[in-house]
Amino acid sequence: MTAVERFPHRLTLVTGHYGTGKTEFAVNLALALAGEGARVSLADLDIVNPYFRSRERRPLLEAAGVRLIATSQACTDADVPALPAELHAVLEDRTVRGVLDIGGDPSGARVLARYRPKIQKEDYQLLYVVNAARPEVRTAERSVEYLRAIEAVAGLRCTGLVNNTHLCGETAPEEIREGAALAEEVSRLTGVPVLCHVAEARFQDQLRDLPLFPIEIRMKKPWE
Repeated sequence: MTAVERFPHRLTLVTGHYGTGKTEFAVNLALALAGEGARVSLADLDIVNPYFRSRERRPLLEAAGVRLIATSQACTDADVPALPAELHAVLEDRTVRGVLDIGGDPSGARVLARYRPKIQKEDYQLLYVVNAARPEVRTAERSVEYLRAIEAVAGLRCTGLVNNTHLCGETAPEEIREGAALAEEVSRLTGVPVLCHVAEARFQDQLRDLPLFPIEIRMKKPWE
């Protein structure tokens, strides 16, 4: 299944607990959509946690034809809670596929609340990234609690779950399957469907029974 088929909505809002790998997923999704011929803009709207930011991969994204829109454009080390005016173009231009990388907790979801009236007029999906390796959300109950808190702040309903369980360079298929079980339990408790399981392309043969979204690790630590 292609990325366009798996994620058919014009706007994809990526949320979840910080550290779940939202940005890795958002960057890979934007690149996959662009690779399939879509006009894509990736909006880096994480004004909460500066550890991994999609703007750090600006050359890669722009070379692939992805327009990057980010806060604090002039300084990549700054993290000023100011939202770019260009975001309006992404929300309003229906010829563009927009991927919005949102801050990793209910505080970060306030960005969505600010733009809720515009978002609700568009064809959008709100995705919640699940990662069973994150201590704060490794149980289904705790993960659901976070999901509901994000929904409450944003004023939008989650429409899909993405399992992105990983242990960075130590990831094995077993961890991804553990995350799949967690995602299915979250789905059972909320009624929100699991859309895919994120995994490095090298694991495809070992996880053929799962609906995979294969990725290449893009958001590496500075020393990697």
